[in-house]
Amino acid sequence: MSGKKEIKVRLDWKKWLNYQSIVKQVPFLFFLAFLAVLYIYNGHMADKTVRKINATAKEVKELQWEYKSLKSEVMFRSKPSQLSKALQPLGLSELNETPYVLKDSLESYVVDVH
Repeated sequence: MSGKKEIKVRLDWKKWLNYQSIVKQVPFLFFLAFLAVLYIYNGHMADKTVRKINATAKEVKELQWEYKSLKSEVMFRSKPSQLSKALQPLGLSELNETPYVLKDSLESYVVDVH
């Protein structure tokens, strides 16, 4: 009995491997090839996207560092002691007396007219 089953299995393989059945399966093989190419393309695009994300994250970190360093420098230079040091070569110094309040003489005229 086992001999007859082997003959049937062999005959079934011959049925699948003849020219007509292979020709019938060509569109399906093309479809599988298309899916394989699409899968490879998707993998490459994912890798490219990950590389872009990493590069952007690195750039953001660098820009954050630059922002923080510039901010600290501005804060340091805007201290009153640093401002007075920077303005001394120009002949400017801090006020030692109270400032004058200037009034516009036309302001009283405009109030009187209305």
